[in-house]
Amino acid sequence: MNLLSLTACGNDIMQNLRCKCYTALTLLITLAAAHAEERDFANITPEQAKAYEIEVMESIADLALIPPTLNTMPLPKYGLDKLDYGMTIGIAQTPGGRIWASWVAGGDSPKAFFVLASSDDNGETWSPPRLVVDSHSPSLPMDRSVLVGNLWTDPLGRLWLIFDQSMEMFDGRAGVWATVCENPDADQPVWSKPRRIWHGVTLNKPTVLSTGEWMLPISLDQRPGFGKFKRCFTELDPLRGANVFVSTDQGETWQRRGAATFPNPDWHEHMIVERKDGSLWMLARTAKGIMETTSPDGGKTWAEPTEPKGIRQPNARFHVRRLASGKILLIKHGDQIDDHHGRVQLSAWLSNDEGKTWTGGLILDERKGVSYPDGFQAADGTIYISYDRNRATDGEILLARFTEADIEAGKLVSEQGKLKMLISKPLGGKK
Repeated sequence: MNLLSLTACGNDIMQNLRCKCYTALTLLITLAAAHAEERDFANITPEQAKAYEIEVMESIADLALIPPTLNTMPLPKYGLDKLDYGMTIGIAQTPGGRIWASWVAGGDSPKAFFVLASSDDNGETWSPPRLVVDSHSPSLPMDRSVLVGNLWTDPLGRLWLIFDQSMEMFDGRAGVWATVCENPDADQPVWSKPRRIWHGVTLNKPTVLSTGEWMLPISLDQRPGFGKFKRCFTELDPLRGANVFVSTDQGETWQRRGAATFPNPDWHEHMIVERKDGSLWMLARTAKGIMETTSPDGGKTWAEPTEPKGIRQPNARFHVRRLASGKILLIKHGDQIDDHHGRVQLSAWLSNDEGKTWTGGLILDERKGVSYPDGFQAADGTIYISYDRNRATDGEILLARFTEADIEAGKLVSEQGKLKMLISKPLGGKK
């Protein structure tokens, strides 16, 4: 029995423990002891022992259901001189022109937590960390991580920070959380209490459909739990895949509409573009590179996944988005649209025929170890892409600023174009 299905007795125990300010671990131990009294451990069979082990691990995973605390005064504890890792997560611009960037510190591991900073001069300079989401606690039996997510400015001008929370890397269920800031351009931004949307993780921004609906991509990994959590939450197996959730009330509520499943999945990291004929085009990350699928009915059903014609990409995150001009932007690896050499040569491409052919090929960064692009287009048409370089050593979070004309020319020709701009670099040294 896990905390989502506790009896009334269990709920009474939880309430009493909260009143006494017990730790989450104390709560877990007390509940486990209450249920252990009902078991005859002396005569337990091997099958019953395995089932009980899974039950205990699922109860531990319930510690990831506790809402995280937002640290809006993270200095000096989380200053750049204390950090030693950098993996980019997302970037967004707010109505007043401020740019917010988020990245992972701690590692691409159970030690992960989120850091946010901002820029008020189009990415030229950046603030120290302004917000940290760190769910670790010394009272927990293992790490509770905040590992992936994104930043998104919705049509109302509110800034969303979307993130996952899980025990270890992936406990078989995890969970997508969101906090919303209604005054992201203020000196003292105010963030809402994080709320849990569903299971799984989200790595990319929502898409606003022509119907006015907001579509959020949520990956419930097709692999049911890593390490100690293997075989946990098998009841979720029918829901595993590249899910799409839809909101018809400006993000107040979200409903699952459907999901696509992919061969050789790797976190999915799926992104969705609505085509001009109303169909949805989904690209997803797999161990073999990018794969695609389409939906003719708003995301309820999806075609059998295939490799997109003419696009080759390593097992790495990409970025695809419709621009204001109507063209589709693709950020991938390689100086050719149909080739790559691993996580090098991060490049920008444009399609004017709904992804059938691509032009351009602006190299944003030719170096090795560049990855995880995310971005947005400003009101003046300028495109901003954040990415990271050598996460575990240099740990740099970088920014490319360019236009469609730069992409078409294959080089910077615009006045505002600028590459390899530094957002953050950890200065704490390796621990």
